Amino acid sequence: MAISRPRSRGVPLIPLLLLILLAPLIYSVSRLRLSWAPERELGMPPPALPKRPDRLVLGPAAGQGRPDRLQCQGLKAVNKISLSSEPGEHVSFVTVFTTYSSDPAGAGKRSSDVVTVGKHFYSKEERSMAILNTFISFIQVSMPKSNVIILTDPKSKLSINQGKASILPIEGNYSRGNLMLQRIKSYIAFLELKLEEVDRVNCVVFTDSDMAVVEDLGHIFTSYPHWHLALTFRNNKGQPLNSGFVAVRGTRDGISKAIDFFNEVLKAYNLKYMKASRMLGDQLALAWVVKSYLPSAFGKFSRHETFTGEVNGASVLFLPCEVYNWTPPEGAGQFHGMPLDVKVVHFKGSRKRLMLEAWDFYNSTSQLSDMLCLILKSGRTKYDF
Repeated sequence: MAISRPRSRGVPLIPLLLLILLAPLIYSVSRLRLSWAPERELGMPPPALPKRPDRLVLGPAAGQGRPDRLQCQGLKAVNKISLSSEPGEHVSFVTVFTTYSSDPAGAGKRSSDVVTVGKHFYSKEERSMAILNTFISFIQVSMPKSNVIILTDPKSKLSINQGKASILPIEGNYSRGNLMLQRIKSYIAFLELKLEEVDRVNCVVFTDSDMAVVEDLGHIFTSYPHWHLALTFRNNKGQPLNSGFVAVRGTRDGISKAIDFFNEVLKAYNLKYMKASRMLGDQLALAWVVKSYLPSAFGKFSRHETFTGEVNGASVLFLPCEVYNWTPPEGAGQFHGMPLDVKVVHFKGSRKRLMLEAWDFYNSTSQLSDMLCLILKSGRTKYDF
């Protein structure tokens, strides 16, 4: 008599095959998740951020072989530039600058924040003052007839010992998170003061303090006589206008039109871009105002050519950033060298050490062209401040 046995259920073939095939992937993902787990879950210290160089790192000079770019042999410029011997325009350079109190717990300590440039040592607070003084020094070399006006918080403990630089306190909120918004308000307050003494006002260039003026800018007021204010543009869809350079003609009409323009920017800033108030709000508001009145301008930003247009009744001169607001890319990326006719170098972000190093190099050589080679060969590195 045959004995019946219970029938065993086999594992379905398709799920079994899937399990076999996916097993290595599941294992790899679990290992990857473990390796990426937050350090606090593993009881390990967070990985150290890559250390930025504390001295200049020289690389190849981009743009070699291009006839419209600076050519360098080492740190010697082949196609040298020289300052004009003709008397320059009397231009007032105006920048907004303030100081912030340091952490009392760190007072009196020599921390890792101290950096060395040449023979100079700078604490974290001293760096910004060194940048400001270098900004003034470059203007004194390239445009010796011009003066610098620093708009600042009346509470700021700021002192400048350079001859043609002066401090003008203007009331406002200069906190870090509000500084870009306050900058526009300070510009308006300054222009309103100047409107009362317009017969004695120079033409004005509002700039960031991390800029080096390396050639006389007076020609923009003489070669292009029919405009009220000037802006610098670049081929950048998100931020096509850079707020670090705005010029105003020193006439009653020019100042009045500039006040109206800045008020429009301020209104757009408050209504649309307060969430970006710390860094980009002013540039976004600037672009919004221009686009509202002159949308055709945006189609010309890729041509790198100077042009004019009307914005809310003001004649605006648009100047290419690659000449009047040039800055090399940080890190990797396309980099076509330095234009031969560059007038202003903008040391944005981590390039601020490079600004101090460039001034230190110029002091040792008295050659602006060679200094530009130093900037060109060092500009792609992210330095320690």
